[in-house]
Amino acid sequence: MAPTATFVAKSPNFPLPIPNASRPQLPASLRLALPRHLSFAVAGRRSSVARRAVAASCSLIEPDGGRLVDVVAPEGPAREALRREAAGCPQIRLSRIDLEWVHVLSEGWASPLGGFMREAEFLQTLHFNCLRLGDGSVVNMSLPIVLAIDDAQKRAIGDRRKVALVDARDKPVAILSDIEIYKHNKEERIARTWGTTAPGLPYVEEAITKAGNWLIGGDLEVIERIKYNDGLDQYRLSPAELREEFSRRDADAVFAFQLRNPVHNGHALLMTDTRRRLLEMGYRNPVLLLHPLGGYTKADDVPLHWRMKQHEKVLEDGVLNPETTVVAIFPSPMHYAGPTEVQWHAKSRINAGANFYIVGRDPAGMSHPIEKRDLYDADHGKKVLGMAPGLERLNILPFKVAAYDKKQQKMAFFDPSRPQDFLFISGTKMRTLAKNREDPPDGFMCPGGWKVLVDYYDSVTPQETNRSREAVPA
Repeated sequence: MAPTATFVAKSPNFPLPIPNASRPQLPASLRLALPRHLSFAVAGRRSSVARRAVAASCSLIEPDGGRLVDVVAPEGPAREALRREAAGCPQIRLSRIDLEWVHVLSEGWASPLGGFMREAEFLQTLHFNCLRLGDGSVVNMSLPIVLAIDDAQKRAIGDRRKVALVDARDKPVAILSDIEIYKHNKEERIARTWGTTAPGLPYVEEAITKAGNWLIGGDLEVIERIKYNDGLDQYRLSPAELREEFSRRDADAVFAFQLRNPVHNGHALLMTDTRRRLLEMGYRNPVLLLHPLGGYTKADDVPLHWRMKQHEKVLEDGVLNPETTVVAIFPSPMHYAGPTEVQWHAKSRINAGANFYIVGRDPAGMSHPIEKRDLYDADHGKKVLGMAPGLERLNILPFKVAAYDKKQQKMAFFDPSRPQDFLFISGTKMRTLAKNREDPPDGFMCPGGWKVLVDYYDSVTPQETNRSREAVPA
């Protein structure tokens, strides 16, 4: 996998938005009618719980479809009625990842999608990476957001038009109405999402291989806001709440940075340099959305709880300015699907109010599961974002390489005239140093943040006196 500290330059200045004429467009023959549970974007919702529109701030980018989806029932009689209705419906028990997708859908991260995909939306996503709305406009949608059921569940549902979604304790979470059940072609889904069907893809093993042979889509009505009660819910700000926070801070630009690793000073350099350049471009108060992924991640990634502790230390130590930084958790599961998935990461931040998105080297990438190579070309993510239909309004910010400058003893942008002065510290090397309780070079990461990372590995690694330490990769 590519080093976490490296970013690739597209040009010395920020790229200008690519004109619509240069973007790929679907032919008129493929412009499908607006699927039923997208109709609210232009015509309003038909179900008993009104879909509450969240107006976009005039200073922030509009969400996809013009309005944010909010399918959480308001507190009071409507919520209690929905709960009673759920008790009389056939039940589908949600996995952990299914619940994360309910969370994503319920708050509008996937706007204008308002429920698990029906077949028309699923096919558009797989084959076009976008959805064509009823007015002919396109919104990006590169990942299928679907719910799988097995043969027994399909038989139990029969001809019913509504099902209740319940959690692991059988507590009702939501109702899925006006449902459609269709075949779950796993091989096609995997091949088109990851570009390979090689065994060992983490999300596939976790969520698809053993899933049912049918998919069920429909309009989603969530009984109450999804909470995890893990001490981190205060960081799980919805797109509407983030927009309110950006407006409160009087932001005239929002630039988003997603990561699933601890923040080192190379990341901080990219973020602070972004703000400096935006100020030079004439923006008065650009605000950073530091937005770590909070859903499913593979087993060797640092868990969310520890990453959030590390991010807190980065702000406490002044590596990033708390006055111009909003730290929040993005609830989506991680696919590790490279150029396909990075479109989802960018699209969802539009709905949160971001009009700039920082993209690095090999975004959402991973090592090939069975061969000794990266699964994706490291440059394809940023190239795809520059061409992706439905992302025309988003400014994509690729960056030049950041590495450790041994002369200056800090993270700096790579200078090709003196390559011998730079040290590249990959994510693997960073993790191995922390596991071995070895300090990185001064200036690589703030001391408080590094201590959190070491403490994490201490908590999962037996500290035997005769234990041989791992070798640090070159």
